[in-house]
Amino acid sequence: MTEAGDRSPVRIEAAPAAVALPSTLPHALQAMLAPDETIILLLRPSALYIALSSLGTLAAALVSGLLLAYSAQFPWSPWTDAHAAVFAIGLASSRLAWAWLDWINHTYVLTDRRVLARRGILRTALYQAPLSRIQNTIVVQSLRERIFGLGTLGFATAGRGTFDAFWESVAAPFDVHARVNEAISRHRRG
Repeated sequence: MTEAGDRSPVRIEAAPAAVALPSTLPHALQAMLAPDETIILLLRPSALYIALSSLGTLAAALVSGLLLAYSAQFPWSPWTDAHAAVFAIGLASSRLAWAWLDWINHTYVLTDRRVLARRGILRTALYQAPLSRIQNTIVVQSLRERIFGLGTLGFATAGRGTFDAFWESVAAPFDVHARVNEAISRHRRG
């Protein structure tokens, strides 16, 4: 996969069928890769991340809209049913739009040398760790992720007592976890 103006072609290994690849690697990440570095996995959270990360706000929008619609029956209320519906739909739409922006700005990369995670809309965060420093990996599934076959992968590096980075709401998390562990083992063998 290359784009016009790239300094070198980026090699990507074949991904398992359950792993969705973004169409392009963000320029900020591509600039970090060495010319001979091979991408093993390139993914982002499942599209279900948009709805699942918004559930609390969607529920609040529904409850608020219902309460405002109920209050519309009282003569002192400045609200009408239409106002209540517009408020609830506007709140839900705004939250879903923000979640979509968050989703498109998540990128997870596993290369033959390191793990990278990029996220953020207004303020971005980039995590990278050499495969040689990764001591522990974990798969965590919340109830809502488990229902949809998603999971979150965590990475802990040497010298840290906690997990440093997470790949959130990844499809086929145990397949992805196996690929990550295989890459770590392969890197340690040289």
